Amino acid sequence: MRIGFRQLFGIVLCSSAVTGIVQADDLLPPVTDADVERVKRDLAQPTDAQIERAIRGLHQPTEREIAATPAPSTPKLDALPKPATPADVDLRTITKGFEPAVKQALAAGAAMSQTPSLLVFVSFSMPAKTLARLVDQAARSGATLVLRGLTESSLKQTVLRVQQLIGSRKVAFQIDPQSFERFAVDRTPTFVLVRAGAQPVSCGDAQCFRNDAYVSVSGDVSLDYALEFMQRQAPGFNGEAGHFLRGLRG
Repeated sequence: MRIGFRQLFGIVLCSSAVTGIVQADDLLPPVTDADVERVKRDLAQPTDAQIERAIRGLHQPTEREIAATPAPSTPKLDALPKPATPADVDLRTITKGFEPAVKQALAAGAAMSQTPSLLVFVSFSMPAKTLARLVDQAARSGATLVLRGLTESSLKQTVLRVQQLIGSRKVAFQIDPQSFERFAVDRTPTFVLVRAGAQPVSCGDAQCFRNDAYVSVSGDVSLDYALEFMQRQAPGFNGEAGHFLRGLRG
């Protein structure tokens, strides 16, 4: 009996739900022609005559009023605050301290056919003690220190570093990336001893030296050690190496 009662109860619930929906739809009022016309009037667009009347009703400025209106002024850039900048470094004053060394390097290049040349290829990434030792030995021997390029891509920074490094000593310094290629220098320090009377020859788009025109050695060693090593390994350069050794030893 309980089972039959539950089934009958379920049917009654479904019938009530359907009956409720039908009654709700019957309560919606029908849309008449008058309702449609009223909606059209509410959404009607203004005519051209109405727009023209609205424009005439707006106030139009006269020429006098336009002339009296102040024009926007352009900003005065000169009056804007300027950031404080430190005084620029005087490169002329800095370079004046080692002008004699530059002249010495130029003179050495001009006289390459009569005297041997000793080039010491260095970089600022080398240990400070190694750089300081080579600067001191180059000043006493007459060797030329060669850099590949500028420090931080700045001539000013490079000049400042060189000045701090050499101080008041007379040392020939050159910035010459082509010399690194000319002598196949791929590490620093590298010592290159060029024979007296050596003449450059064409090698592609650059100028090079014959293999028998120079001798080189690389390593973190002193200048006198490098020259003595050249004497032992390349006896044909004994005279050129001795020339710089004598200047180095005073």
